[in-house]
Amino acid sequence: MSTELKTSIDIPKQGITIRRKKFFTRRDVAGYLFSAPLLIGIVVFSIYPMIGALILSFKKSSQTFEGDWAGLSNYKYVLTDSLFWQSIYNTFYMGILSVVLGVTFSFILATLIHNISWLKWRNFFKGVYFLPNVVSLVATSILFSFLFNPGSEGLLNYVIGLVGIEPIGWFTDPKYARFSIVIMTLWGMLGYNTIIFIAALTSVPRDLYEAAEVDGANWLKKWIYITVPYLRPIIIFMVIIGTINAMKRFTDVWLIGGTAGNPAGSLMTAVLYIYRNGFLSSQMGIATAASYILFFFILVLTIVLMLTNRKSNFD
Repeated sequence: MSTELKTSIDIPKQGITIRRKKFFTRRDVAGYLFSAPLLIGIVVFSIYPMIGALILSFKKSSQTFEGDWAGLSNYKYVLTDSLFWQSIYNTFYMGILSVVLGVTFSFILATLIHNISWLKWRNFFKGVYFLPNVVSLVATSILFSFLFNPGSEGLLNYVIGLVGIEPIGWFTDPKYARFSIVIMTLWGMLGYNTIIFIAALTSVPRDLYEAAEVDGANWLKKWIYITVPYLRPIIIFMVIIGTINAMKRFTDVWLIGGTAGNPAGSLMTAVLYIYRNGFLSSQMGIATAASYILFFFILVLTIVLMLTNRKSNFD
């Protein structure tokens, strides 16, 4: 016996007039009033300074807008300055290592914590690894200055000295200074990235793993062929955010290497270069020109990474 259920909806035929909504109506007054403080803040503290800095980059060194017009001379000076390109190299060196190692290690660590069956231990490791993210960057720099003390009294040098290795100048030797900054960055960013990845891992459907188990896939194949592709947008997002933050590196290298980026300029970053020219040498035109060149680099990197994510989604 079959029952057929039919539902019909009669829609009267009538002319439909579509009117464009006005940009500002009486009903929108309250919304605009509540949004006004935020909009004013964005215009005053974001848009206006960006436009002012762009105008200042085309003028001779001055801290006001009254300087003489210099055209592209500030940009030519920055692009031909060897110290600027050294700062770009240092920024990319430390940034690429920090992002690649940080995202990789945090993703692996998040997978291990996510697979812990006992909830209490899982929450314990979440708190332990997230704890360094609560510590300020200034405190982290001071802490690692003691840990990486170049003398034998430094904790890390003392430990490696027990196995017969000579003390290493972590923050005083140009060969090790940049990589020491990378290690310090990993310690600080590992917990935040791990928490993000743990939250993303909970969204992976269990049906995919069960289907893979039926086909005889082990845990490694499931991780490579299911977990990694499914979380690829999250990984790209973390890479983009990490890249932007890495290109703006300033506080830690300034605290450890000073305004000269010591040792031997190995810790001179792009933002530190801008700070030196703008606030130490009062070359505001050169500093703003360098800041816009750095903005261009960050913009290109972000677009490339976003296009990579878009292409991978189509694949």
